[in-house]
Amino acid sequence: MEKQIQISGLSVLLLRMALSGIFIVAGVSHLIHPEGVTQRIQNANYSGFATFFGDPHFLGILSGYVLLIFGTAFLLGIFTRWSAILLFITLIPITITIQMGNGLMHGPLWKNIALFGGLLFFILNNPKSFSLYNK
Repeated sequence: MEKQIQISGLSVLLLRMALSGIFIVAGVSHLIHPEGVTQRIQNANYSGFATFFGDPHFLGILSGYVLLIFGTAFLLGIFTRWSAILLFITLIPITITIQMGNGLMHGPLWKNIALFGGLLFFILNNPKSFSLYNK
């Protein structure tokens, strides 16, 4: 039995705004400083996982565009569920490569886990509150 829960549309908007900020800022950072991203990938404990998918420099730039474009779409409520799915998928290799090798007590790992939780809210519920275009 599924119970309907009433939530404020404003709270959904505020959550979406707070969540999208990190993706937009990270995307801009990846595009402005791709050499720094490349270096972080190469120095990570699980750098082999990232290099399995391609050249670290290319991956940094590609992830920068994905984070910026879909972080902005997510913020605006344009295809919110699909934006959240693409951000979720992009965040998986970033978390494995950069965060996992630092141990379970590493704060940024748990920050990423919290991001996964926030994105899952929008993937599972697809709330349409304060969205520009959300099918």
